Amino acid sequence: MDRWYTMVGLLACMLLVACFTSSTPLEIAATTSGLLSVWLTARQNIWCFPVGLVNVVCFFVMFYDAKLYADMTLQVVFFVLSIQGWIVWLTKRGQAKVRPTRRMMPQLGLLLALLLVVVTAGWGYVLARYTDASIPYVDAFIATLSILAQLLLSNKVLENWHFWIAVDVLSIGMYTYKELYVLAALYVIFFGIATSGLIQWRSEYRAAQRSGRMGVGL
Repeated sequence: MDRWYTMVGLLACMLLVACFTSSTPLEIAATTSGLLSVWLTARQNIWCFPVGLVNVVCFFVMFYDAKLYADMTLQVVFFVLSIQGWIVWLTKRGQAKVRPTRRMMPQLGLLLALLLVVVTAGWGYVLARYTDASIPYVDAFIATLSILAQLLLSNKVLENWHFWIAVDVLSIGMYTYKELYVLAALYVIFFGIATSGLIQWRSEYRAAQRSGRMGVGL
């Protein structure tokens, strides 16, 4: 998915789906900007962050209307982490366009797993108890997993793609259930791009290892 015409084709497909499902202009803007942002991320293009900020604003409004409050709150976190990632990717990069990819240390993996369980339980309880959230614990789990994925992405850690692939699979089911069919279709494409991103980043990381330019673990 490196070539520009691949992106044009994907956008065209999303617009066709949008037309057949009578999507709103906001939903179309959210899906197209989200698609472009993830595609740029897989290519390690720094423009993924400004495009992603546009996407965050669109999704914030859309999730509010759908009563998916965890996802709505998530967009605020994404906004902050995107700014952080924009800065991180442009530092300690030497002669490269962006900072080299790093690997996640086992200790961090255990910490993130613990955080996923604790935050999901607490967030899900709050949504179920104090809001009219549609599917509070599923919503909270996907939202928490997405925050962890974005945190790893912002710090240029390879394993962010494992998290995003899990988010994509779960989101396809949730948005289909909520009858947000354009979003569900978008996450099918996200799944493909995330898989491609994992392969590309891992290949470049191994090449950097062989040449002695590997990033430090996180």
